Amino acid sequence: MDGLLILGAGGYGRTVAEAARAAGRWKRIAFLDDSQKGEKILGRCAKVAEYRGKYHYAYPAFGDNTLRDDWLKRLERMGYELPVLAHPRAYISPSARLAPGAVVLALAAVGTNTVVSRGAIVNMGAIVDHDCTVGASAHVAPGAIVKAGNNIPARVKVDSGRVIARGAVFQLQEETYV
Repeated sequence: MDGLLILGAGGYGRTVAEAARAAGRWKRIAFLDDSQKGEKILGRCAKVAEYRGKYHYAYPAFGDNTLRDDWLKRLERMGYELPVLAHPRAYISPSARLAPGAVVLALAAVGTNTVVSRGAIVNMGAIVDHDCTVGASAHVAPGAIVKAGNNIPARVKVDSGRVIARGAVFQLQEETYV
């Protein structure tokens, strides 16, 4: 039961699988996907409960923050453990904390005393400076920069190329900070 089951075999799902393989933690990695077919795709996402005895970890690799958050809750209720996925080529401060379901991809940086919450993504090349919180199922997109002391709300996306100034104020109803 050391395997990782990834829901979604699109671009983000394949990126997550590469990060998981690079981390070397899981012997078996497979996918569920509703529209794609392939050797490692076991079936549709609705069949996830059938694989509970075969895979200990599961992760919903969906770019839609709300959908990913909903699936994280479903997976936990089914008894799956949510992995912490950190690419070995990312920099993660020893004092940073990554919650279950958090993902930090290659070339990203997570600074001192920063928290990456459940289901949050720090994507390729993104920088989250010291003393920040990336809220549950939030997404710091490739190349985005979050300066020190910020709190990115749950399910908010900081889009590619954005620099979030220190002390930025977010509208909680916004899905994307552009």
